Amino acid sequence: MKKILLIDDNEQDRMLYKRFLGKQVGHERFEIHEASSGAEGIRQFRNLRPDCVLLDHNLLDTDGLTLLGDLQELTPPDTLCVVMITGGGSEALAVRALNTGALDYLVKQHFDPELLYKTVTHAIEKNEWRQYITRYHQQLQTVNQQLRDSLEELTETRQQIQQANIQLTAANEEVRARNQELRAANEQLARTNADLDNFVYAASHDLRQPVHNLHGLFEELRRSATFHDPEASQMLRLMEDSFSDLSTTITDLAAVVQVARPPGEQITERVPLADLTADILQTLRPQLQDAKADIKTDFAALPEVEFVRSSLRTVLLNLVANAVKYRHPARPALVQLRSRHTTSHAVLEVQDNGLGLDLDRHGAELFQLFRRFHPNAGEGTGVGLFLVNRLVQAEGGRVEVESVPEQGTTFRVFLPN
Repeated sequence: MKKILLIDDNEQDRMLYKRFLGKQVGHERFEIHEASSGAEGIRQFRNLRPDCVLLDHNLLDTDGLTLLGDLQELTPPDTLCVVMITGGGSEALAVRALNTGALDYLVKQHFDPELLYKTVTHAIEKNEWRQYITRYHQQLQTVNQQLRDSLEELTETRQQIQQANIQLTAANEEVRARNQELRAANEQLARTNADLDNFVYAASHDLRQPVHNLHGLFEELRRSATFHDPEASQMLRLMEDSFSDLSTTITDLAAVVQVARPPGEQITERVPLADLTADILQTLRPQLQDAKADIKTDFAALPEVEFVRSSLRTVLLNLVANAVKYRHPARPALVQLRSRHTTSHAVLEVQDNGLGLDLDRHGAELFQLFRRFHPNAGEGTGVGLFLVNRLVQAEGGRVEVESVPEQGTTFRVFLPN
């Protein structure tokens, strides 16, 4: 439940905002706290760390812009969510509030319950998205720097090897008696070069797909989302530049060994489900042990399926990981994996006894990007089910879901025969 702090010296206005925010039937409810002065607002903010502050501009002991600056000093950069409210409709004041750090601006007696609710929820979502982008940008910068460092090390190593080859060649010309010894040394150097080529290829090949996935998710977001923050375009441009730099670095690494070893394409194959599941359970072993999860499998009706192995591994890994992550706190986690076939499809089932989902409420958003329905149950970005659905649909399949809140969920993956 999101926490809202109302800072307003007018008790009637505070009562009105509380009534407005409490009338939104079918939406997430808020935990609302009040402060009747700027000083009290500061104390409440320190104790509560609210998700959003509704801040009146005209206070008896201070003004909203000054208090906004005080609140910013209590939070890390770009993490404060404030909606400024004033009794006047001054455009200049609105601009000053937004430039000072407010995420939105409302004029008293010019909004209804729905507008107030939407403004607050949009401000919270915008603040959460801003923090998410910042974290992602920092991670991309770190990966980018690591790749640059690796490339510099590889270049230095290659230069050292080239220098050694020159020295060996000169020694071979000067001392023909040592030809055999020098040939052995050159063969060893050639093997070292091959190992370096294999390393560069493996690094570039393995990193390219995750970067492409990240870039695809970024492009989907930029195409489908609407941003109201005037700084959004600059943030998106910075992200695009980071993606471009990272992709260019990986492409350069691949070009070093492209002639000798071009990367191959993924193909479908007969994948034994028992072996694949064993691999997945080994990967998730720490999470399974922590949750004391009981994993049961039954692949007798369909031991193998035809699919891209890496894609199928991603599908089952995400479904099993989610089943464990969103387990019910009142009982041990039980996850059952089964397989069967119909006339037109191979069917994989992953059933759990966890928290479950309200499909009437969330069903339409289940496979959308960055959607999470149990944010307090564990960490995550809401990408897993989106990837599962995309991977299955890419091969002409589909995913069906049955779920009962507080009882559990069953995912059925239909793959074409």
